[in-house]
Amino acid sequence: MSTTPTATARADTPVRLGLRENWAQFTLLVIVNVSVGALVGLERTTVPLIGTDVFGLTSDLAVFSFIIAFGLTKALTNLAAGELTARFRRKQLLMAGWLIGIPVPFALAWAPSWGWIVAANILLGINQGLTWSMTVNMKIDLVGPARRGLATGLNEAAGYVAVGATALLTGYLATAYGLRPAPELIGVVFIAAGIGLSLAVRDTAAHVALELAQHPRPARAEQSPGLAKIFARTSWHNRSLRGASQAGLVNNLNDGLTWGVFPLLFTDHGLGLAAVGLIKGLYPLLWGLGQIPTGHLADRIGRKPLIVTGMFVQAAGFIPALALLDRPMLAGVLSAVALGLGTAMVYPALIASVSDHAHPTWRANALGTYRFWRDIGYAAGALVAGVLADTLGLNATVIAAAVLTAASGLLAARWITDRPAP
Repeated sequence: MSTTPTATARADTPVRLGLRENWAQFTLLVIVNVSVGALVGLERTTVPLIGTDVFGLTSDLAVFSFIIAFGLTKALTNLAAGELTARFRRKQLLMAGWLIGIPVPFALAWAPSWGWIVAANILLGINQGLTWSMTVNMKIDLVGPARRGLATGLNEAAGYVAVGATALLTGYLATAYGLRPAPELIGVVFIAAGIGLSLAVRDTAAHVALELAQHPRPARAEQSPGLAKIFARTSWHNRSLRGASQAGLVNNLNDGLTWGVFPLLFTDHGLGLAAVGLIKGLYPLLWGLGQIPTGHLADRIGRKPLIVTGMFVQAAGFIPALALLDRPMLAGVLSAVALGLGTAMVYPALIASVSDHAHPTWRANALGTYRFWRDIGYAAGALVAGVLADTLGLNATVIAAAVLTAASGLLAARWITDRPAP
């Protein structure tokens, strides 16, 4: 970790790269991301059931439309976020994301029609795209290249532990008080906390400038070629970035599919809201907590082993969801454990891998492109799940997810390298 104070954020404050050197700001950003994750966790247990039980939706594709709206909006916001960082400071975009999210819990709690739920998810997608993107970028800015895996692991751990804890909490609140409005209104607390904490965050522009000054490849040789060219480079031309993008897409395809399918599948087989909340909470809790050691491990052994192994662990995680369905609680828990651990291996390693292969002058756009493809996976998963569930049944969607995830692991093994191209 570098400790050379070659730039200053304020007149009296030297700027250094490193986790230890920036622990206070880093910790504050971790806590901010707890609020970010908690807000999206509101929907994990109850919203698919609100569609069927409150609004009487009979088409699975219609039920999953809120995930499609969320995934598309978040993906497009992620893509725009990289370009927006060239025009606005990261803190400004972080605050904008929180302000856009203010109506979400109220709409979920009292929406008079399903269309309002879908509209709330458009706002939630923008909120998540801006707030989560900025917390990731700012942590990477603070720690520099030596600790990117650990930094992204801690960031994603905070967010997804909050997703899981909120999914658990909303399941119990729904059991005690009904599907609405109590489970959704706790989101007001998360938004208030997110806004208050984000006001105390300092921007990281000076840390980016310091990393650029210390980078082994001069900025003149790596001037950002523009969003369109970076999109093409990240999506296809660079093998490692292509491998990371497709793995991220399939990873979140799994999440989008299980987000919609698991509550319906396991309630159809006799589980109550609290049990479904446990299953839906366990997956992101393990996903979140697991990223602390796996992020650190990605810095030690490289990104590729964790990415490839994690995709295969996820693929295997779908097997108990069907093979043990006569014991739905056991099936759900075992599936959640494998999916959570597999995703924990993949998530920080993918973000760190993209950061490794992108020069600081265009890293924000490369991360935005990667996160675009990753979060398109939510929409793709919901769309695949809806079409297959309506035509072939819920079980077929689980089989399709397992096959796609295994194939993605093979592509990652073929394309991703741990050493950036010279």
